[in-house]
Amino acid sequence: MPSTARGNLANQASTPAGGKTTEPGLQRAARPDYVPNSLPDSLAKAVQDKPFAWLLLITGVIGWLASGALVLEKLEVLKDPNHITLCDVNPWVSCGAVMQTPQSSVFGFPNMFIGIVAFAVIITTAMGLLAGARYSRGYWLGLQAGVTLGFAFVVWLWSQALYVINVLCPFCMVVWAVMIPMFVWVTIRNISHGVIKAPPALAKVLGDSGWIVVALLYVAVIATIFFAFIHVFAGTSGY
Repeated sequence: MPSTARGNLANQASTPAGGKTTEPGLQRAARPDYVPNSLPDSLAKAVQDKPFAWLLLITGVIGWLASGALVLEKLEVLKDPNHITLCDVNPWVSCGAVMQTPQSSVFGFPNMFIGIVAFAVIITTAMGLLAGARYSRGYWLGLQAGVTLGFAFVVWLWSQALYVINVLCPFCMVVWAVMIPMFVWVTIRNISHGVIKAPPALAKVLGDSGWIVVALLYVAVIATIFFAFIHVFAGTSGY
């Protein structure tokens, strides 16, 4: 009897008022739509909410401003086909020349309008995270899909600029530059938080090497630009 009484008292002590036993961590983990908003300090800081939100905000604002500048220049070009844009430097570096190509309006309207809307979503997401918002797994999967499609579209535009049009657009290159860390870190964030299922070891490796991946992609882009325009750098272009 004494041991039974002690057991009952222990059970009562571990049960909160109302008679219901609650284990917040287990209950949240059992919810299919639960995505943790914080990670242990042992994981990459860049995938924790506040640093990640600042990364999204900075890349989103830069991308939005570059897209906005392209929109303004495109409107001027539409009014005057002979308009010289801010980034018309020479025959190989010219936003105006790129704007005259079919690749600049793949879906029947100028590509930069996509950037205005897409980067606005990124900025809004970042501001929400900074304010303490929690997004469902479905939202993060949608954001992952959007960022992945955006990155794929940018890769295609990059290939067209280098190997088909043979002209570089500086404002477009700013968009390329921000899409690289955005895609890499959104993907790593979603893997680390369990939005994309992956082994914990893989999440740890990606979290630790995220900026290395970003740096390698930047090096690859710079190298392709150099070799695609090597005749310009070598001074044999005749210009």
